[in-house]
Formats: sequence, structure tokens, C-alpha cells
Amino acid sequence: MSKVQSNKQKKNDSLLNTAFDLFTEKGLNKTTISDIVEKAGVAKGTFYLYFKDKYDIRNKLISSKSSQLFIDAYNSLLEQKPNCSFEDGLWYIVEHILDSLTENKALLSFLHKDLSWGVFKKAFEDTPVVEDENFATFYLKMLNQSDVKYRDPEIMLFLIVELVGSAGYSSIMFSDPCNISDLKPYLKDVIHGILQTHSV
Repeated sequence: MSKVQSNKQKKNDSLLNTAFDLFTEKGLNKTTISDIVEKAGVAKGTFYLYFKDKYDIRNKLISSKSSQLFIDAYNSLLEQKPNCSFEDGLWYIVEHILDSLTENKALLSFLHKDLSWGVFKKAFEDTPVVEDENFATFYLKMLNQSDVKYRDPEIMLFLIVELVGSAGYSSIMFSDPCNISDLKPYLKDVIHGILQTHSV
């Protein structure tokens, strides 16, 4: 990476990090572009070189933060359980993400309306994990290597993401209907049921 590209990347990262801090402290509606550039120490014109408006930077943050959750879970899976079954691997990723969000409630609060299939599908498609692989190819590779075959794999993953996103948020933030440690066995059982329903 050239010095110019490196400087551009630093400015982009600084704006993203500053916006995330302000969005989680003040909320999106109370945060202005002026707030972001002032705290990041860049000119307002620089902001518009990278982002259209504060909603654009929010959307990029959602994509990058949710992608990072999967990257961390994926890397941990490769390190800890590289040869596990599809179901065990999927649950490992789910549990890793839930644990990460439990430790970072500010991130969960920021993402909570976007813990949905649409966001994670975009993260799957947009985020390279290893060279040219992304989470979509990783998921399909896990499916292809599985001894169990599944029908409608996208619908299956949609159901799991929607379940984990909504139930996980309520449990982590409000302990409703119980805390996340107590909820996990139920989530695991329901995910197992979804996989059983889709097995052929």
C-alpha cells in the first residue's frame, strides 16, 4: 500500500471509528457531520470524499461491524474446531457472536435494529475472509462438506439469523425472558430443530 493509500485508509478508519463512538454515545439523530469531523480532526470536505452523509457512514459501519463479528467467529472456529460437523460449527459461530455482543453491549445497541438476514447476507457477500472467500462461500463449503444434506439452505440460515438476532438482543440487553446463558440451550435446541426440518 502506498503512502497516499495508507493516509486515505487512516482517514477513512478515523471517520468510521469516530462516527461509531458518537452514534453509540449520542445516537444517530443527535450526531451531526460537524460533530464527526471535529472529533476526527479532519475537514468537512474530507468526510464527503468517503461518505455521502451520516446515513451512509452508519450503513458502512453496520456492514463492517457485523462482518467483523463473523470474521472473528470464523477465525476462532478454524483455530478451535477445524474439523467439526456443520451443526457444531454453526452453533460455535452463533455462540461466539452472542458472547461478543454480550461483552460489547454498545455494539449490540448500535446493531440491534439491523441484526437481521438482510444485513448479514450483505456481510456474507461483501466480506472476504480468506483471500477471495467470503461468508457465503464459507457457509456453502461447510454445507458441501457436511455428511447431512439440507434443502433450502438460504431459508434455513435466514431463520437462524432472525431467531438469534431478535432473541439474543432481548436476552442480552434486558434478560427477557432470561439471561443469555440460560437462553443458549434453548437457542441451540431450536437451531437443531431447524436443521432437522431442512435435512434430506
